[in-house]
Amino acid sequence: MRSLPIAAFILLLTACGPAGRAPSPLPEVLRLPPGEVSYQPPGEALRAGLPVTPAPLTARYPRGLSIMKRQVSQAEYAACVQEGGCRPLDAAQRQSVARDLPAVGISWTDASAYAAWLSARTGRRWRLPTYPEWAYAAGEAYREELRLPDGDDPAQRWLAEYDAQSRRRQEDVEVRPFGAFGVNALGLMDMAGSVWDWTGDCHARRILDEPGAEADGGRNCGIRVAAGRHIAYLPDFIRDPKGGACSVGVPPANLGLRLVLEEG
Repeated sequence: MRSLPIAAFILLLTACGPAGRAPSPLPEVLRLPPGEVSYQPPGEALRAGLPVTPAPLTARYPRGLSIMKRQVSQAEYAACVQEGGCRPLDAAQRQSVARDLPAVGISWTDASAYAAWLSARTGRRWRLPTYPEWAYAAGEAYREELRLPDGDDPAQRWLAEYDAQSRRRQEDVEVRPFGAFGVNALGLMDMAGSVWDWTGDCHARRILDEPGAEADGGRNCGIRVAAGRHIAYLPDFIRDPKGGACSVGVPPANLGLRLVLEEG
């Protein structure tokens, strides 16, 4: 990955909510400088029907990017619940309303609801980052997936995938106060911490040997992309057993969110 400019400046924003409400402080936002990032596209790539590791893509941000310095806190998510913009967390995931701890146990739908609530509350557009935006913001904390072997023997690739998954289970999953996992060169906290950030991207399949290079073989938005110490593919956990099918369940305790603020 190419190095990014390290200069960034902090915007501490305030705004008025809807009529009748007092001004409300917004989350601290970093305005990242113009730059670019090389990243592995999320999803899978196939050639001759076999999985392969594709060439990296490059995303460019000539105007930079505005993104939350830290993840949404438990207190901030609780405010959304209190005002009816977000659903309460499941009993297994209920937590305190600490201002210095990230909200966790968040589904993709919960994260999207929070973004919509905050946008309505502040009159500005907040959204989940795309995966390349997250990689750009992560800077040196972004870690590409280990390159897996390509070739005619899928068993070798499956063994390599199993080995990589086995190593991941040893990771620290404790939820800790903001900043406990460090600050990257751009000033963002905990980009490679114990809590993953939801992105706006879906799992995608790219067919590399179809007519038209890297043809789109389809997006599966039943599987969403989360980013942290490594990429993660997860269902959007649906709490209603009648409508959730195989996605029913409680989100893992290490899923949170941070949002992009759209400028202009």
